[in-house]
Amino acid sequence: MAGQTDSKPAAKSEGPSAKIVGGTPAEKGEFPWMVRLSMGCGGALFEKDVVLTAAHCVDGSGENDSITATGGVVDLEDSDKVEVKSKEVLQAPGYNGKGKDWALIKLAKPIDQETLPIAEDDSLNKDEFTIAGWGADKEGGEQQQKMLKATVPFVDDEKCKSAYSELIPGEELCAGLLDEGGVDSCQGDSGGPMFRKDEAGKPVQVGIVSWGEGCARKGKPGVYTEVSTFAADIKKAAKDLG
Repeated sequence: MAGQTDSKPAAKSEGPSAKIVGGTPAEKGEFPWMVRLSMGCGGALFEKDVVLTAAHCVDGSGENDSITATGGVVDLEDSDKVEVKSKEVLQAPGYNGKGKDWALIKLAKPIDQETLPIAEDDSLNKDEFTIAGWGADKEGGEQQQKMLKATVPFVDDEKCKSAYSELIPGEELCAGLLDEGGVDSCQGDSGGPMFRKDEAGKPVQVGIVSWGEGCARKGKPGVYTEVSTFAADIKKAAKDLG
């Protein structure tokens, strides 16, 4: 989903590339924390003025006012959209293109929408997840004006490792229809959230669209940053942002 292209971590080598394949249109207000980033990635509101996205979507850490975050809508042409400039970027410390694929973007002002809590342990890393974004609806396709959503099942590390020998278990989480393909994130979805409901019925982010081989290919699930692994680091980094 995340860096989907023909190469492995496509998004990392050829620019952000990921979109929802096999999805259906999201309803306005359904995922209020969803944010579209101007470099062609997705993200989620960790706080009203902090977006959680993928490390491969940004270029290092520091002051940065070049990114525009669009929130509050499913249609990017909707007149209700809220556009806010970035203020600072924090890329995961030690990120080198493998694993640790998370980053935070501090916004110049808050976007008044609900935030998406992150998983703090791996108890929700199972069953089915929801993915959403404005990425392509097919491999090599165009990014979308309207948000799409889809449901993808958990793929355990052992099965995912057979598809991707370079998988980093414990830092990465896989999801997708392994046997038949057809549903996945794709170009333009990178950095967006993978989430599911907890026992209380509240949505929780368990993954960040990271990379994959192609989009929705049979035997090639999407690879996501395992949010629970980095929860403490993400929360500390958010506090340290100006």
